[in-house]
Amino acid sequence: YVTTELENSVTVIDPRTQKILGSIPTGKAESHMLIVSHDGRRGYTANVESGTVSVLDLEARTLITTIPVAHRTQRIAISQDDKLVFTADQVNPQIVVIDTGTNTVKTRIPLPDFGYGMSATPDGKSLLVAMNNTCKLGLVNLETLKFEKDLQLPKAPQFVLTRPDGAVAYVSCDASAKVAAVDLKTWTVASLIDAGKTADGLAWAGAE
Repeated sequence: YVTTELENSVTVIDPRTQKILGSIPTGKAESHMLIVSHDGRRGYTANVESGTVSVLDLEARTLITTIPVAHRTQRIAISQDDKLVFTADQVNPQIVVIDTGTNTVKTRIPLPDFGYGMSATPDGKSLLVAMNNTCKLGLVNLETLKFEKDLQLPKAPQFVLTRPDGAVAYVSCDASAKVAAVDLKTWTVASLIDAGKTADGLAWAGAE
């Protein structure tokens, strides 16, 4: 699945044949980021300028609904149990939490700075959030839905990717041309990886 934000849609591609199979309308402009539920049935896009989240039926390739969340929003993540979706309000420093059972806003979590990329930890207990302006990684307790702590990072953290074993989170820092490897047990930066200019998106390729 690839977001095609100029067409307000998500394009479906067969990875084996590398052919386009079709598209799914998002119903709103600038559908920038997509997250897929762990069961593969639902997709959720953060629609930046419209401040909405689109809910997609990936099997039927249809738009289920759009949810107003903020005046402007960025990035999107999902809990390990697929019950909650998170997006970062770009007008007020807070995370908007969506209940996927009702497709409505459940709550809003205040942050000390504007959030950006996010990732839920594999144990389901925490949400990690990059805070771009203050150059920090924040941690939200998913049991209490409250912000707990932060960690200083290199300049302009963007994307957060948590290792499947839950031991390390990788955070791309585009203004620093680095990826920070964060030890989640000790809550420290374990190492910095050279990544080239304007590093952003991260993904797993094969093994950990």
